[in-house]
Amino acid sequence: MNSILISAIASNQGKTLLTTALLYHYKNSVRPFKIGPDYIDPQFHKKICNIDSINLDTFIMNEQQVLWLFNHYSNKKFSILEGVMGFYDGMNMGCSAYNIGKLLNIPTILILDGSGSYITISAVLKGLKTYKEDNTIKAVVLNKLSSSMHFELIKTQIESDFNDIEVLGWIKKDLTTLKTTHLGLDLNSINKQVLEELSKEVLENINLKKLEELSSYKKKTVLEYPFNSFSKIDKKVAIINDENFSFLYYDNFKFLEELFLEVEIINPSKDEEISKDTHLVFIPGGYVETQINYNRIKDKNRFKNSLLTHIKNKKYVYAECAGLLYLSKSVDDKKMSEVLDVEFTLTNKRVRLGYYYSENGLKGHAFHYTKPKSLDNAIDILSKKPNIKAQEGAWRKQNVYGTYLHIMFRNNLTILKDYFGI
Repeated sequence: MNSILISAIASNQGKTLLTTALLYHYKNSVRPFKIGPDYIDPQFHKKICNIDSINLDTFIMNEQQVLWLFNHYSNKKFSILEGVMGFYDGMNMGCSAYNIGKLLNIPTILILDGSGSYITISAVLKGLKTYKEDNTIKAVVLNKLSSSMHFELIKTQIESDFNDIEVLGWIKKDLTTLKTTHLGLDLNSINKQVLEELSKEVLENINLKKLEELSSYKKKTVLEYPFNSFSKIDKKVAIINDENFSFLYYDNFKFLEELFLEVEIINPSKDEEISKDTHLVFIPGGYVETQINYNRIKDKNRFKNSLLTHIKNKKYVYAECAGLLYLSKSVDDKKMSEVLDVEFTLTNKRVRLGYYYSENGLKGHAFHYTKPKSLDNAIDILSKKPNIKAQEGAWRKQNVYGTYLHIMFRNNLTILKDYFGI
């Protein structure tokens, strides 16, 4: 099989551009992966190549668990991993492109912005190569170049300075296809024609034969299942999933399929009802607080009433972020389902962003612009480090639990008893 990791020195350097082009080019034989907890890029990956993307996160899971996850889902000829921020960013929390590349021993291709420079690019590469000697950097692609002559200048310098780096090619600046689309920001603006033209334009001056040779890969051996075991239960789970509630880790979905006898997908925007024999309702994160998203759900009373009936019958609900907001009384003037005794307000700046530890022993990720108007009835302190003073981030009422924290279920089986009623 083949595997590569796409990284850079920072965000907005072209990782998504190169990843998109390669995913589309190999669309019939590729599995996409995203390093870190991000939800947006995996949705974009799926739209490009019509197969679910898998998050690999060595903060939320330990190394053996991430290794198992990669092996389990690397079931296509080509695995392409998109990095997060810069190559080493996130090391302090144990999850970066460097960490994942080293763990899986996957060749890393750096995409480097060569605009307005040439010899300095080699100096930047030397810094990246020598900062940690056990990195997996094997190749570079140069971005935003004006001509083949510019490319040859940089290529000659890199090849003079390194005997273990392949210069795979270059991407010209001012791509025609990028003038007509906001890549990665609006999933609905990306269609087959745009992707085909973009992929062709991005890969025009990249040596794919060398890339494929470089990416030859043999999986590391995983001797046993590195998670606590569980038994399938004779119950039904409903997963709420639409444009509002789209922040769903694919492995969480697959884990719920493995755990429950039956899984149903409920689309609240279509006013679908939760079945009466459902044991657990899982409401993922997403967006309900903005007007356009709220409008999709505010009058969906069949869905809302079926959820309220489910709760009235003392059954279980587990909700993350947007799910938490939907269970609240309100977000500013937007009335929600009034299940949990809390009101929220939408702010102009981020309230939380990054990895967090929960007082209840869970580790995960939070990213939101809303905050509670009052912390009355709040539980589960979310902190950047264990056992430090921080603000609560969850609310509970009987069998209904809503939290700002996004987690992975497979390595957090304590939730089965505490929140899933199993």
